[in-house]
Amino acid sequence: MRYIRPHSIDDAVGLLAASDGTAAILAGGSDLLVRMKGGFVEPDLIVDIKAIEGLSEIRETADGFSIGAAVPCAVVGESAALEKAWPGVVEAAKLIGSKQVQGRCTIVGNLCNASPAADSVPALVAAGAKALVAGPAGRRTIPVETVPTAPGKTSLAKGEIIEAILLDRRPPRSGDAYLRFIPRTEMDIAVVSAGVNLTLDEQGVVKTARVAVGAAAPTVLLVDEAAEVLIGSRLDEATLERLAKICSGACRPIDDKRGTVEFRRKVAGVLTKRAAAAAYARAGGK
Repeated sequence: MRYIRPHSIDDAVGLLAASDGTAAILAGGSDLLVRMKGGFVEPDLIVDIKAIEGLSEIRETADGFSIGAAVPCAVVGESAALEKAWPGVVEAAKLIGSKQVQGRCTIVGNLCNASPAADSVPALVAAGAKALVAGPAGRRTIPVETVPTAPGKTSLAKGEIIEAILLDRRPPRSGDAYLRFIPRTEMDIAVVSAGVNLTLDEQGVVKTARVAVGAAAPTVLLVDEAAEVLIGSRLDEATLERLAKICSGACRPIDDKRGTVEFRRKVAGVLTKRAAAAAYARAGGK
C-alpha cells in the first residue's frame, strides 16, 4: 500500500489516473479508515488531499459559497455566513457522527460514500448544490444529485476527484431546512430524511422550490412533483397534505430491522411537511 500526500489537484488527479490497483482518496477518513479496519477495502494507493491549497477552506464569492473537499463538518457548522445563507445545509452537516467525527468528516466524503442515508446529501440536493469535479480531462461542474448512482457507487470516472461543493448566493426571501428520523436521539443514521428549499415572492407565495427525500431509495430522490405542488401556494394545510402524499408515494424504500416500507413512506411525508414549514418560515412566510 502506498500513501501519498500531494500538494496540488493536478498531482492528485495524476496519481489517481495512473494507479493500476484500487485507489482511495483520504480527506477526513471517517468512512475510509473504518472500512479499512473492518477489512472491507484495502487500497493499493491512498491519496491524502488535505495538503492541497484551498481544499480546506470555505470561500464566499459574489456567486455564493465554495466548500472545499477537505473542510471538516465542524468547520461548516461554525461558519456564520454559510449558516445564515443555507441553514438547512449546515444543520445536515452538523448531524453527521459525533463531536469527534465532526472534526474529521467532510460533506464531500459523505457524498462520495454514496450511502442512501447520508445526511448532507438531501440538503445539498434540495439546495441545488453542484460539485466541482477535477479530472484528467479538466474540470466540470455537475449537480450533486448526479454523483451517487447506487449504494457505494458514484458517477466519477477514474482519476476524477470532487474539488469543492458550490452553493449559489441566496435570492431574497429564501429558506431551506433539513430533518431526519432516527431511532436514537443522536449518533445514528437516518431511517428517512427530507430537505426542502423555497423562495417566496413579495406576497409570501412560493415561486421556486426543491424537495429531496433521503434513505427512501437507492439514491436521494429529487421529487419534482412535490416542488410543483408547493409553487404558487402559501403552504396551507391542504398543500402540505398533498406534499406529504406525493413524497410518500415517490419513496422506494427497503424493509429492514430499522424500519418497514410502510413506516418509511409515512415518515417521509411527515418530514417533508415539517421541513417545508420550517423553510417557509425561514424565507419570511407567515
